[in-house]
Amino acid sequence: MSIARICSRAACHRPAVSTLTYVYADQTCVLGPLATYAEPHCYDLCADHADRLTAPNGWEVIRLAPDPAAAGPSHDDLEALADAVREAARPAPPRDPGRDLPGAPVEVARRKHLRMLQDPGTSAAPD
Repeated sequence: MSIARICSRAACHRPAVSTLTYVYADQTCVLGPLATYAEPHCYDLCADHADRLTAPNGWEVIRLAPDPAAAGPSHDDLEALADAVREAARPAPPRDPGRDLPGAPVEVARRKHLRMLQDPGTSAAPD
């Protein structure tokens, strides 16, 4: 379930398409494509309010146009996703206890996500 973000302007219930951020140190308003997630110090605006945006006197407005080529996933993104799925589906190789490093702790018991390790120099058995 996804909740559509709406315009931050009072009494406007249209869907947001742009995000407005104020850079107070530079006296700049930056209006760009809708941010990936809502941030507390940014304002989401609908198309009408984004087009009619004016800045305070002495401030500059920077309008960042979205790059249509970057809107969707690239070929590299899809290939990386497919590789990750293949890697996750591949069975793990069997462990050979004889190949462990000498002096490394040995797992002697397991309960859910917890493991009990034993120092190889001791011979105490778990309870």
